[in-house]
Formats: sequence, C-alpha cells, structure tokens
Amino acid sequence: MPGENLSRDEARARAELLTVDGYEVALDLRSAVGESDGEAPRTFRSVTTIRFRAARAGASTFADLLAPAVTAVTLNGRALDPAAVFDGTRIALDGLAAGENVLVVDARCAYSRTGEGMHRFVDPEDGEVYLYTQYEPADARRVYANFEQPDLKAPYRFEVTAPDGWTVRSNGAEEFHEGEVWRFAETKPISTYITAVVAGPYHCESDLYTRTLDDGSKLEIPLGAMCRKGLARHFDADDIFLITKQGLDFFHDHFDYPYPFGKYDQAFVPEYNLGAMENPGLVTFREEYVYRGKVTSASYERRANVILHEMAHMWFGDLVTMTWWDDLWLKESFADFMGSFSMVEATRFTNGWITFANNRKAWAYRADQLPSTHPITADIRDLEDAKLNFDGITYAKGASVLKQLVAYVGRDAFLEGARRYFKQHAYGNTRLGDLLSVLAETSGRDMTAWSRSWLQTAGVNVLAPAVDYDAAGRIAELAVVQEAAASHPELRPHRVAVGLYRLSPEGELVRYARAEADVAGERTVIGELAGAEKPDLVLVNDDDLTYCKVRFDEGSLATLREHLGDITDPLARALCWSALWNLTRDAALPARDFVSLVLAFAGRESDIGVLQMLHAWTESALTHYAAPAWREEGGRVLAEGALRELRLAEPGSQHQLTWARFFASVATSDADLRLLGALLDGSDVIEGLDVDQELRWAFLSPLAAHGVADESAVAAELARDDTASGKRHQVRCLASRPSAAVKAQAWAAVVESDKLSNALVGATISGFTQSSQRELLAPYTASYFEAIERVWDERSIQIGMDVVKGLFPGLQDDPATLAATDAWLTSRPDAAPALRRLVLEARDDLARVLRGQERDAAV
Repeated sequence: MPGENLSRDEARARAELLTVDGYEVALDLRSAVGESDGEAPRTFRSVTTIRFRAARAGASTFADLLAPAVTAVTLNGRALDPAAVFDGTRIALDGLAAGENVLVVDARCAYSRTGEGMHRFVDPEDGEVYLYTQYEPADARRVYANFEQPDLKAPYRFEVTAPDGWTVRSNGAEEFHEGEVWRFAETKPISTYITAVVAGPYHCESDLYTRTLDDGSKLEIPLGAMCRKGLARHFDADDIFLITKQGLDFFHDHFDYPYPFGKYDQAFVPEYNLGAMENPGLVTFREEYVYRGKVTSASYERRANVILHEMAHMWFGDLVTMTWWDDLWLKESFADFMGSFSMVEATRFTNGWITFANNRKAWAYRADQLPSTHPITADIRDLEDAKLNFDGITYAKGASVLKQLVAYVGRDAFLEGARRYFKQHAYGNTRLGDLLSVLAETSGRDMTAWSRSWLQTAGVNVLAPAVDYDAAGRIAELAVVQEAAASHPELRPHRVAVGLYRLSPEGELVRYARAEADVAGERTVIGELAGAEKPDLVLVNDDDLTYCKVRFDEGSLATLREHLGDITDPLARALCWSALWNLTRDAALPARDFVSLVLAFAGRESDIGVLQMLHAWTESALTHYAAPAWREEGGRVLAEGALRELRLAEPGSQHQLTWARFFASVATSDADLRLLGALLDGSDVIEGLDVDQELRWAFLSPLAAHGVADESAVAAELARDDTASGKRHQVRCLASRPSAAVKAQAWAAVVESDKLSNALVGATISGFTQSSQRELLAPYTASYFEAIERVWDERSIQIGMDVVKGLFPGLQDDPATLAATDAWLTSRPDAAPALRRLVLEARDDLARVLRGQERDAAV
C-alpha cells in the first residue's frame, strides 16, 4: 500500500520539522469479545491526541496510521475530511502552525492475527480472549495514529476501556481503575515501537525489588509476571522473579543509572512472533517460555538469557535509542552481549559463554556468509530493510564483536563508556559516533580504525595455525594465518588466545600452554609459544575472545577424530565442535564424517546445550549436506546411535530426555516407529523416561509424517491436550502426513488464504516441509515461484517472511531448483528488495548444500 514503507529520507525530513511533546491514547477494546460482523475485520475504537511543535509555519507533514477506517480528524481545532486526508496508511497534515499543534484522530483499528499490532487470541481451552501489542519496527500505527519513527520520542498516557473482569497493563503504572476503564501514568519520553498494552483475563503474580542507592535513597521497583489462565499451573513465577532481581542487581552495580521506568511487568503471551520485546515497564515474551513439561537446564538458561537481554534494553534501546534503524545494533548487539555477560556473572548459569560460542555465534557465522551480509552498522533505506535486519549480524555478530571489544579495551573502560553514554544521552537518540566517542575517552584507544574494521565492513575471517617444529619436536614457530573471502576481503585486528593441548597419561586432552596476542594482517607469529613441546591439538581462538571461523592443522584434526570427547574444558570442546560444523558447511569436511564424530563423542558431552546443538547440526548434516545416495544408510546409523545413547543415559536425566527427542526426530525404520508407538501407548517403557504431554507430541509427529498415525490418532491426542499448544501440534501433525491431498490442503491454507493465525501458519509450514517427502513436495517448486510476489504484496511483512522462507523448495536439492531460483531472480529485477533478499539467501543456502553433497559423495 502506498506510504506503508516509510523511508529513511522521509523520517529524517519529518524529524527536522517536528518535536513531539506528548500523546494521549484512548483504546476501547470491549469489541474483542462477542460475535464479529461476518467477514469484515473485527475493529476497536482508537482516539489519539498528539501535541507537537513544528519548526515552520505553513509546513506540511503526515501522521502514520494503518486502519480500516478513520471517523474524524482535527488539526488545531479544524475538522479535516478523513476521506481527503487519509489514504489507508498516512494522514496528510497541511498548514501547520509555527510552534504548538494539536492533532486528534478518531479511528477504527483492526485486531491482528499475525502478531503485528493489537493481536487477538482466543484460547481453545476455555474460549477466553487475550490481547497484546507488538510493534517493532513500525506497527504501533496499527493501533493508534502517530509519528512512527524512533527519533520522535514523547511521553505517553494510555486509557483503555476493556471488558469487565479483565486485567490491563501498559508501560506506565496504573493510576485509575473503575469498572471497565483503566488509566495509566504518563511515561518518560519513549519511541512509538516500545509502547505497549496487554489486556485479558491474565493470571498475574507480583513481587518487589528493593535497593539502596549510593545516595542513601531507596529504590523500589514493583515486579509483575503474567500468563494465560490455562498456563497458570505451569507458571514458575518465582524463578522468573529470581532472574529478574539478579539482573536488576547486576545492571545497577555496573551501569550507575537507576532503572528509569518505574514498574517492571513481564507478560508471557500467545502466538508471539519473537522471543521477547523490551517495552519499558511491560516486557512481552513468547509463552513457550512457560514450560508445560519437563525440559533441560538449557531451556531455563535460554529463558534467563532472554529475560536479561530484554532488561539490558531498558538502558540500551529504551533510555537511549538509535536515531534510525541503521544503528539498530546500538541496542540489539549490546543487549545480546549484556544478556550473556550478566547471566554468567549474576545467575546460576555460569557456563553461558559456552552457549554463546556454540549457539549464538553459529547464527552469526551463517548470516555473515550469505550474499545479503552487511556491516553491523547497516544501510537501512526503509522499514522493509529494517524488518529483515533483525538478524544474526545485528544480534550475534554484534555481540561477538562487543565481546572482542571488551578484550581489546578492557572491561572497566567498556563499562565506564556505557555509564557515560547513558548519562549524556538519556531519553535521547544516538548514532554510531556517539558511542565511539565515549569509548575512546574511557579506553584511550583510537576507536575509528576498530570501528571501520569491525562495524563498517561485512564478512567473517578465517584464522588457522601454521606450525613448524624443530629437530627435537618442539615448536620452532607458530603463526596465525588470517584469510578473508574474496567478496569481503577485509583482514581485521583480532585479540586472540592460542591454546596448546596434549593427551595426558590418563587419556585426557588438556591445555598445557596458552598465549594471548593481537593478530593483524595475513600472518602473525605468536612468539611466546616458540620452544613449547609439540601439541596434539592447536586451538586458535581459545576462550572465544574474537569473532572468526577456526581451522585446524592436519595433526590437530587427526587428534579430534580420535579424542574430541577427551577435551576436558567444556568451552574448548564446544569451540572444536563449532569449527567442525563450519568445516562441514564449507564443504571442507564430509557430512558423514561429522555424523560419525557426533556418534562417537556426543554421548560423552556434559553440556546439555551443546548436546542439543549437536543434534540439530547432525540432523541438518544428514538432511542437507550428505550425499543423497548415503542418506538412507546415514539415517539408519544415526537412529541406531540415538537409540543406543537413549538407553545408556541415566534414567530420568536431562540427557535421557534430549536423546529421546533426538531419536524421535531421526526415527524412520518400522522398528523405530513401532517403539515410538509403544512408548506412546505405554506398552513399552524406558526406565526413567517420563512421557509427558510435550514428549507425546514429539513421538506422535514422526508417526504422522511416516503415515503410521492417521487423522483419528492426531484427533485423539488433541482430545488429551485441547489447549493452544495442543492445537499447534495438531496442525503440524496433520500437515505432515504423506499424502498429496494433505499437502495441497496445507499449501492452500497458507498461500491461498489468510484465515490462519501467525502461529498456525508456522505450524502448517513446519508440517508441510518433511525431509522424508521430497517426491511429494516436488510439484510445489513451480507453485512457489508463481506465488511469492503475490503473497508478499498482499500479506503482512511477518507472514510474507514466514511463507517465503518456510516454503522455499530447499528439499528439492538439485541443480534444477537452483536454476529455477536464478530464473526468478533474473526475471524479477523490480521485485521488492526485501523479497529478493530472502530468495537470494535461500538460493545461497541451496548452493552451499549442493557443494556439501558433492564433497560428501567424493568420500
């Protein structure tokens, strides 16, 4: 729709003209319950008053609003004709007064089923209705009229009229509640995308954080935690409050700026597109972080990391906000880094850097090798660009670079820079230079060259050891060799640790020497290690100080093939696994070799998060990178190995649960599927394995995908678990059945209709794309390329992204699919840049897969 995709130039011009003094937003949400008006979108009344100043008399601008209808518009008391000034996305404002202006917009806004704007969810368990908002980067305009850009900050007052008996929360503290009306205190100046409303019959728990500040005053922060009533019996609010308090302690200890937004509510909401959102005073999370069954400690660690990531945003992002989405990293990279930093230092999850090295950085490495890779400080032309840049570069690479920066400038200088940054720019907006200037002050280092290498160029370097030995077998010279891709040839300065490991008499692979050095250019000699005894393993980037891909010399690789499980240090072991996976993706290690390494050593992996990551990588190796002729044999040995480890695992342990889930995901033989069925109906048991409801769905899913469980079996399971989660599992299982008619129905439900909610679109796509059903899915390659432009034009950005990424025919892994993708790209030069980017990324993944298969076939 014209005007929906706000450009950077438009935002810059509007910011030069306007200063926003405040919003008053009144929402009537009583229409969320009861019968709807047929096919028309269900709407609610939204009345917005914006007080703002204009720099020039007679100037023109526009307000943003995505709404089915506008009832009335007044500007400085003058009534405007909605039909003349509202085009569906913008409200034209002409003849502004110099100085103060007042705009009042009375609109009918639509409830959302895509997780964007005011999302409406009906709980299938009890019929209750739940609402929440989600705006980033620019969906507040779906709920109220505004100036939708991050640098036009203002205070907000919200008033919400809601059905009697509901609970309503917003950013500000509750000031008034009588009957159906709720009013909330004025907020501090914040951006539109972090305003929020949550409303419905939520289950709520409360606590209080207290702290004595340095000046002797007492800080009190009321804490709240919310979830749907149907999840209340699973809601472990005590642990959520524990992590929250530990985080608040950490950030107050290190930031020297008291939490500025009053209360701290955390709402766990249904059908959420993201992990969480940092709305000040009202953080929203996906409700999957409320665990319905037994999960491993990695799940609790993941939730803790997300809680702390969002908390870091209260300072990095909410208090101080980027001017435009070019500098999205100023909040996301910092929050990603601070989430792990605070978690390791303030909570029980002291091994969080292992997860960071093994999980988050894998996301970054993949993104940084795509043709769409970009500098951490990106060139964001418009909102569609912004939506796609919530990616592995902005989050995980940025956080990795900040971890490297801490090693480069020192922890104290880094944190002092943050403190000065908050104080200088509180409630304001910043760009890259604002942060670099304070870091230069506190560290005494020239940040310009560092920024140019790390923030303003794209691509990932490869670091490898080059070792020469003397006649006595000692190291004569050890150098670190740095490489860069031809497409992104930047060689960067790295702060690197190099570890030397050898086998002990007890058979353990232990580090006996370590040197830390600044690596720059193509080759850097690590003089400190000259004369050291010959190692069995040389590990570049030991302790994970920098951001790079690691390679091994031949001797080290041979050691890993025999002794990877003997590495005693869990972080070093995780780094080796990560490097081996990168070798696999780069077609330098055959996929079957990676599978063999996992079968040989994963059973000894102590870190449960690493084990879960290994399972995901191994499944990907078999599905995508293994030669097609080896897939059947590879699947058989992988399932045999998974079942063996499942039976060997300690009864009742989290390792047993993890192997059980992995076994279900790779089971294909009749015997394996019979075992899953027997575990479901109770005719077979594995000691200590509690087959709870979530595990039941994990076992039923492959039975449905292989045609063992039919529609009646899935219906029976839903009857046991007639909940929102159960519904998602049911939809996924139904779409996974090996039938041409089923696939046609699933395709139509997602591509030809917009009736499904965002969560059920995702579940349908997940069920549709089964790796065991390549032949069934082959006809949809042509359909995909015929449909994606229409889907992109007609659906919301989020749903468009889900469809374009999720339905790309990557399982048709042959040159013909690559050629079809190239043909679409060549014939659609004028397609939306964001759409072309998604297709280009999928094309690159497919080309990488084909190279991997060729390497594996050469064994």
